[in-house]
Amino acid sequence: MSLKERITDDMKAAMRSGEKERLGAIRMITSAIKQREVDERITLDDAQVLSVIEKMIKQRKESLAQFQAGNRPDLADKESAEIALLRSYMPEQLSDDDLNKMISDAIAATGAASIKDMGKVMGIVKGKAQGRADMAAVGARIKAKLGG
Repeated sequence: MSLKERITDDMKAAMRSGEKERLGAIRMITSAIKQREVDERITLDDAQVLSVIEKMIKQRKESLAQFQAGNRPDLADKESAEIALLRSYMPEQLSDDDLNKMISDAIAATGAASIKDMGKVMGIVKGKAQGRADMAAVGARIKAKLGG
């Protein structure tokens, strides 16, 4: 079953059970997927759907920080719930050890010696860790390992 089919099935289940908040969040996901499909005139595969969901998580995290700074716990709770739902569609996150090993392997494979080679390393790691790790944190780790 593809990820899009799973999301559609979850939407139907939320409709049947009357879970309005969950249904609204799932509809938001399907809307974002359909919008990208229409914009690019393609049918998204699972990897592309994951990138849409990843982008949505990033947006929710930014909103969450703003709501917390603005002392709006009601809206912050809503964003937190949406983040949790979005994460349920993401693959299992990589452990710190696995991520560090992946970065070390990529550095060895590319022969990276300085921060100038960060793009090469990031390209390899991004292909393997997409959707399974926060790419901003991955970039910071690569930078630290390359002495930046």
